[in-house]
Amino acid sequence: MPRRVTPWLVVLAVVIGSMVALSVRPVAATVDTDADYVIVVGVPGLRWDDLDPAGTPALWALAERGAIGALSVRSVAEPTCPADGWLTLGAGNYAAWGEPPADPRSCAPVDVTIEEPDGIGANLPGQPAAVEYNARQPWGTVPGALAESVRCTTAVGPGAAIAAARPFGRVDRYEATLPADPATALSRCVLSIVDAGTVQGAGARRAAAVRAADDVLGRVLAARPDRSLVLVAGLSDTGAEQRLHVAIADGPGWDRSWMTSASTARDGYVALVDLAPTALTALGRELPAGRFDGHAATAAGGRPAALAEAITRPSDADREARAQGRTSAWFFGILTAAQLALYALLVPVLRRTYAHSGPPGPPLPPRWLTDGAELALIAAALATPAALVADLAPWWRASHPTMVFAAVTIVLTLAGTLAVRLARRYRSTLFPLGTVAAASAVVVVADVLSGSTLQLNGVAGYSTLAGGRYAGIGTAGLGVLTAGVLLAAAALGQLMRPLRPLLMVVLGGAAVMVVGSPFLGAHAIGAVALTAGVCVATALCTGGWIGFGRVAATTAAGVVVTLGFALLDVRRPEAERGSLGRILASLADGTSGIAVQRATGSNVAALVSPLTVLTLAVAALAWFVLLRPWGGLKRLFGLTPAVRAALAGTSVTTIAAGVLGGSALHVAGAAAAVAGPLAALTALRVLGHAADRTRPPVAPLIEAPPEDVSRGTHATATRSDHPGE
Repeated sequence: MPRRVTPWLVVLAVVIGSMVALSVRPVAATVDTDADYVIVVGVPGLRWDDLDPAGTPALWALAERGAIGALSVRSVAEPTCPADGWLTLGAGNYAAWGEPPADPRSCAPVDVTIEEPDGIGANLPGQPAAVEYNARQPWGTVPGALAESVRCTTAVGPGAAIAAARPFGRVDRYEATLPADPATALSRCVLSIVDAGTVQGAGARRAAAVRAADDVLGRVLAARPDRSLVLVAGLSDTGAEQRLHVAIADGPGWDRSWMTSASTARDGYVALVDLAPTALTALGRELPAGRFDGHAATAAGGRPAALAEAITRPSDADREARAQGRTSAWFFGILTAAQLALYALLVPVLRRTYAHSGPPGPPLPPRWLTDGAELALIAAALATPAALVADLAPWWRASHPTMVFAAVTIVLTLAGTLAVRLARRYRSTLFPLGTVAAASAVVVVADVLSGSTLQLNGVAGYSTLAGGRYAGIGTAGLGVLTAGVLLAAAALGQLMRPLRPLLMVVLGGAAVMVVGSPFLGAHAIGAVALTAGVCVATALCTGGWIGFGRVAATTAAGVVVTLGFALLDVRRPEAERGSLGRILASLADGTSGIAVQRATGSNVAALVSPLTVLTLAVAALAWFVLLRPWGGLKRLFGLTPAVRAALAGTSVTTIAAGVLGGSALHVAGAAAAVAGPLAALTALRVLGHAADRTRPPVAPLIEAPPEDVSRGTHATATRSDHPGE
C-alpha cells in the first residue's frame, strides 16, 4: 500500500509547492514620476560609445543627472530601420513601416510624404498602408496608438511625424524643424516628439551627426516646460548589425539611476516598446487595453556616481551581445555536428558489445575504444554547461572573441571530463551520468541564484538584442537544468531505492521553485512544464508499467498548476502579469487569436536552429539505436527504472516549455545536448556487463545427521564405500 500511495502524495506535494512558489511576486517599488509634459527626442542609431563630455555636452549632462539604460530596438523588421523604430514608438508595440529593404545590409533614410494643408498639423498619406501592413502581422499592432491616447501631440521633423500620426494619418501639430524659440511649440501639447536626426556611418561623418543631435537636444532642454519628462532614445539600427542604443530619462523621480521595466526585468535595460507606456504613465493617462506590448519604465538604484564608469556597462553589454550573436550560432552548430558524428561512430561499438553478451559471442571491443567513447560522451554532455561557465572570462573583449571563447570552453570541458574520469567511483555504472547531470544542474542553479549573469548575453544564454525578458533562467538554461536535476535524482535514487519518489520530488520541486520564483528564475511557463515533468518522473521512478492512474495523476497535476497560477496571475494589474496571466486575459477579452498567432509564429521561426537538429538527432538515436535490442537502453530501463522516469520527465518538460513559450524545440535541444550523451554512455556500460555471470556461492559440505545416513545421497555414498556389503 505505501508503495502505491507514495507517488500520489509526492505529486500532490509538487503541485502545492509549485503553487506557493509561483503565486508570490516581489513588491514593485513606487516612485513619483508624474509629469505635466513629456518630450521624446529620438536619435536613430545613437549608441553609448558616441557620448563624451566634450563632444556631446547636452547628452552628457542629461545622462549625468538622469536615469540611463541600454535600449533594445527590436521591432517586426530585422534590422529595425529608422522608419520602423519611429512607428514602433508611436504604436507601443512591435511594428514595421512596410516590407523589409531589398538590401538587408543597409537601412533607407526616413523618406515619407508629409502634407501640411492648414499650417498647423500635418497628414501622412502612407499611414493607413502601414496600419494595414501591421494588421497582417502576429502582434496586433495599431500604429498611432500613442497619439490616440492623448488629446494633442506635437511632432518636430519627419521621423517624429511617423510616431505622432494617428491611425488615419493626422498629426495634431507639426513643425518641419525645431523653431528658433521652441518653448511655445513644446508647451502646446502634453506630448511632444522631436526628430534630432539619424546617426550612422563612422569617423567624421558619424561624429558630425552626433554633434548635430546634441545641439538639437541642448535647445530642447533650454526650452522645456516645468515638470517635464525628457526621454532620449536611439530608436533604431542603421545597418544590418543589431546594436544596443541610448536610453535616457530626465524628470521627476529619475535622478542618477538605472532605467528598467517589467519587459526586461533587468536594471539598466529597457525596450523600444516600453517608451510609449512610460510617456503615458508619466502623464497619468491609462494605457490602451490590448494595444501596448511593453511596460512603463521605472528608475532603479545601484548606478555608479560617475557617469564615465556607469556607461561602461551598457557599452560593454553592446559589445558582448554582438559577439554572442556571432558565436552562439557557431557553437551550437559545431556541437550538433560533433554529437551527430559521435553517435554515428557509437553504433558499431554498441552492436559489437551486444554481440558479446550471448554465447559464444565475440570478444568485447578493445578497452581503449570503449574508454575513448565514454570520455567523448562525457565531454559532449559537459560542453553546454562549460559554455555557460566560460562567460566568467571576458572573452568578448578580445580581438578574436570567438576563438577565445572556443579555447576557454574546450579547456573547461576537458577539465570537467578529467575530473569525472579520475574519480574513485568512475567505474560505477551510473556514476558518470549522475555526476555530469548534477554538475550541469549546479551550474545553472548557481547562476540563477547569483543574478543570471552567465546567461545574460552568454553564448548558452539569452541576448539583450532580441528583446524580451533579460532576467532569470533562459531557454538553454531551462533545458540543461531539467535534464540535470532529473537525471541526478534518478542516479541518487538508485543508491537509495526506497527514497526514490522522495528524492525526485525534493530535487525536482526545488528546481521548480528556482525556475518559477519571480525573485529567481521568473519563468512561469518553464515552472509549470517542469512541474508536469517532475510529476511524470515521480510517478514512474518506482518501476512498473505506465497505467491509467499514473497518467491521470500527472495530467491533473499539470492542469491544476497551470490553471491555478494563471488565475492568480490574471488578478494582478496588467503591467505585473506574467505570460500565463496574459494568455488567460486574452481569452476573456477576445484577443486570444493574437496570442495564439504570436506563439505559432515564434515556434515556426525557432524551428530553424541547430538545437532543432540536435533534438531530432537524439530522438532518432533513441528510437533507431538505443531502444533496439542491441542498443542497451531497454536493459538500462529495466535495471534502473528511475533513469527511464527521468528521461520521460525531461521530454515532457522540455517539449511543453518550448511550445508554450514560443521557442519550439530549443529547450528540448539544450536538454538533449546533456541527456543524449549520458543515456548513450550508460547504455553502453550496461551492455558491457550484460555477459557477466554471477558465480554460485560455494557452500561447505555438511555431514548428515545419523538418522539420515540410510537415506538419500548419504546412503548411496555409504554403500559405495563398502562394496562388499
